[in-house]
Amino acid sequence: MSLQNEPLTPLEGYAETVYRANDIPEQSYAPQNEMLRGRILETRLPWGSYLGVNPTTYQYSESWFQEYEYIADDYHDHTMINERRWSQYVDENVGALYRICRFLLFLYSHGFSFILPGGGRAGGGVIFTGIMAFCTILFIFAADTLLQAFTPLAIMLAICGSATLILYFWDKYELRFYKSNRNWTDELAFCRRTGMVKTSIGDFHFYEFDAYIEMTVGAQGSQFHSLKVIHRYPHRSQLPHTKDPLEFSFTVDGSIAQLYAAWDMLQRYMDVSQPLPDIPQVEPFRHLDPTTKAYDEAGKRGRPATYWRDLYANSSAEELKALRDAHRAGVDSAAWAGRPDLMELSVPNYRETRKGEPEDVNAFGRFPWKAGEFLDRPESVPPSEDVAERQNNDDTAR
Repeated sequence: MSLQNEPLTPLEGYAETVYRANDIPEQSYAPQNEMLRGRILETRLPWGSYLGVNPTTYQYSESWFQEYEYIADDYHDHTMINERRWSQYVDENVGALYRICRFLLFLYSHGFSFILPGGGRAGGGVIFTGIMAFCTILFIFAADTLLQAFTPLAIMLAICGSATLILYFWDKYELRFYKSNRNWTDELAFCRRTGMVKTSIGDFHFYEFDAYIEMTVGAQGSQFHSLKVIHRYPHRSQLPHTKDPLEFSFTVDGSIAQLYAAWDMLQRYMDVSQPLPDIPQVEPFRHLDPTTKAYDEAGKRGRPATYWRDLYANSSAEELKALRDAHRAGVDSAAWAGRPDLMELSVPNYRETRKGEPEDVNAFGRFPWKAGEFLDRPESVPPSEDVAERQNNDDTAR
């Protein structure tokens, strides 16, 4: 599917406050956010200029089909993303004691099991048992009896064996708890139908947030990057009893380019002039979104209505891994740099408050030195002159 030359026109079914990239209202000056000082926000990602590329974590989710099959008819309300909202919080219908016991059980089963979740790899139990076996060999002749010498090893085997058994049943039956206790809330979410971001301190327009790549440094000097979506006007959204800004974190696996893809996908999800991102999680709900329904009925998607469901149902683990690896390479090689920032047309001092953009998206995050240069973004043009570049193009995500 090639880029479309005409903007998609949303049908009825949306609130007046919906977000459209070609209709962002004028906003006030962006203040210098003092609360962000001390944090390493390496670059601010641009608004608009969609590439139509989704992060691999969402395009080829390892757990999606398992959840979809088990939850079945209730999947709409028990999934993080549907056609109405992208939820940011799980509201569990369980007590505090249950949460504590489950957390301790989780630590025990995942820390002492012979295998890691999903099987196939050695877990902490192998290390602990190996150490105990080595100690048993060293002190076997110092013990009074063989029973005394092998008792610690037997205890460790029992502990790790029990943890392995618990982890096995955890992996097998976790979805039972997902369906009965875990409910993705609508009260803390990015809402497509309204264009608002719902939070515990009020609702805010999506276009009032900015996306940053944040770098944190681990104890051993390792660098970790994450996508932060932060409210641009903290004086209107300061969290009570704290100086922290209102923000959301999005985690994806892989390179920094995957974080760019996550921001691209979130924008297209909220933009009702675009169809929903073509990812497995929202495929069952495409017909419930007016813009997406019109897009699909016009034949612009170019896929069967159950494309992702059939792909996961009929593909082996090896085939899905090959598709996942190819998609990851495609995300990394996409032209993320050098795009204009549409928000410059709506916020008077937006260009002056920007962070620099790396010439090579993936290179600038490499340890220990950042490769390449930071460049100025090209000037943004009015949406009417830049329609083609903002249209949905999920071809590269296939």
